[in-house]
Amino acid sequence: MATAEDTAIAPPGPAFPVIFGLPQTPVVRNIMLAVGAAAVVAIMIGVWLWSQAPDYKVLFSNFNDRDGGAIVASLQQLNVPYKYSETGNAILVPASQVHDARLKLAAQGLPKGGNVGFELMENQKLGISQFLEQVNFQRALEGELARSIQAVSAVQTARVHLAIPKSSVFVRDQQKPTASVLLNLYPSRILDQQQVSAILHLVASSVPELSAKNVTIVDQNGNLLSDPNKQAANNNLDPSQLKYVQEYQQNIVKRIESIISPIVGSNNVRAEATADIDFSRTEQAAESYRPNSPPEASAIRSQQTSESYNKAGNASGIPGALSNQPPVPATAPIVASGAAATQSTAASNAGLMQKDSTTNFEVDKTIKYTQQGMGGVKRLSVAIVVNYKTETDKNGKTTTRPLTDIEKTQITDLAREAMGFNKDRGDTLNVVNSPFASPEKEPIVDLPLWKQPDVLQMAKEIAKYVGVAIVLAYLFFGFLKPMLYKIMGKDKETLEAIEAEKRAKEKEEREEDEAAVVSLSQEAEQQHVNMASSYEINLEMAKTLAKEDPRIVANVVKAWLSNE
Repeated sequence: MATAEDTAIAPPGPAFPVIFGLPQTPVVRNIMLAVGAAAVVAIMIGVWLWSQAPDYKVLFSNFNDRDGGAIVASLQQLNVPYKYSETGNAILVPASQVHDARLKLAAQGLPKGGNVGFELMENQKLGISQFLEQVNFQRALEGELARSIQAVSAVQTARVHLAIPKSSVFVRDQQKPTASVLLNLYPSRILDQQQVSAILHLVASSVPELSAKNVTIVDQNGNLLSDPNKQAANNNLDPSQLKYVQEYQQNIVKRIESIISPIVGSNNVRAEATADIDFSRTEQAAESYRPNSPPEASAIRSQQTSESYNKAGNASGIPGALSNQPPVPATAPIVASGAAATQSTAASNAGLMQKDSTTNFEVDKTIKYTQQGMGGVKRLSVAIVVNYKTETDKNGKTTTRPLTDIEKTQITDLAREAMGFNKDRGDTLNVVNSPFASPEKEPIVDLPLWKQPDVLQMAKEIAKYVGVAIVLAYLFFGFLKPMLYKIMGKDKETLEAIEAEKRAKEKEEREEDEAAVVSLSQEAEQQHVNMASSYEINLEMAKTLAKEDPRIVANVVKAWLSNE
């Protein structure tokens, strides 16, 4: 029968094996558990930070080494995280801090663009010579000019070299300053002649006594941009004049299409215009004379009248003695008719009279001065193409038909008014009605859902967060939680509970075994009693048999002996 000593539970072995030769003490075990828990927590934090990594955007790009070093130093002082692009020509910062970092760096004057401006004059040393002052001033002026030129959209970087001669009191020894400008343009960008002229005059206006013809501009490919011969050759192709012609033609086309589109539809009319613009400036003075007007309508310029009258009689008659005789005594005249009396009186009163009159009239003269400005239209040609008209019947069927003569005449008249048609100027207008060729439509291939960029991006984000959640859950429940339980002593309580349960189970088994043993012993005793009673009965029967028939008993004993 089993005893309590045979069923005793052996004490549990150590929870951790010996590591690095350290004894399996509770203190060592707790230290190792704490280190492991800290490592698991660090891994979880690293995984979380990796999942929350910010999106980096460009802060500055295409900077020189000096500006790059200054920008990095300032970002380190501002505790702004940064990294470089794959090509190394850009500095990236978190998207949420791009604007803040730019403003803070701008307050520090970064990036400077590699040019030193007038801030160079702020750090002048005491006792500096006049020559160094002049050199520093020239460097500062060159830097400021380079910064101004870099403000042009197409210019990436610029360098300016000024050659300023020393002033002299002798006029014949004086020399004019000169300047050279080296431009580095952005890829696929060019400067037109007007922009080159603007940079040239910018430099010339910034330096005293510097003329525009003494400024040389060169690009990064070694092309001379400020060539005077090239400018003279391109006088007939002024970019501003070409731009004016293009804008004028586009305005004509826009006006024609806007007035015809409501009739035929916005996509059913196309127009093109060609304008011959006269950019010559003319001045004309004309002086013309016309025949004089009638005297009564003429303007009198000056008028002079002269009259003379002499009443004394002059010698008359035949010269000789008779004429020298004294006058005849006066006698009373005979009264005659009125006319004869008048004539006689006039004759008797007649004397010498002279009258002169001079009148000067204004000359009819016209003087005309005419000045014609630039941009006059010499000739205008317009071509219009109108699509067939689309009609829909009662059944919903769509058909196309050409325009009628009346509709075409209306469109022509509207186009003439819109373009400002002038027959005397030689303008032409051509309207054509023709069906438009429908463009071939490219088949639109619908991407499957799993190939669409938005869906792929969303799937990546979801997979990222799900993966992070799985890793964090595995680290927490698989490593951190058990370690925390062991550090807080909960594992000991668990073992004690398991041992108590085991002891209770073994006690129950032991009780069951004891009960079985008692039951077996009782059965054995009962059998023994039963066997004892049967033995006595058998013994009495054997005695009786031996008394009655001894030969049988002898044979039985003989058989027993032979069997042994």
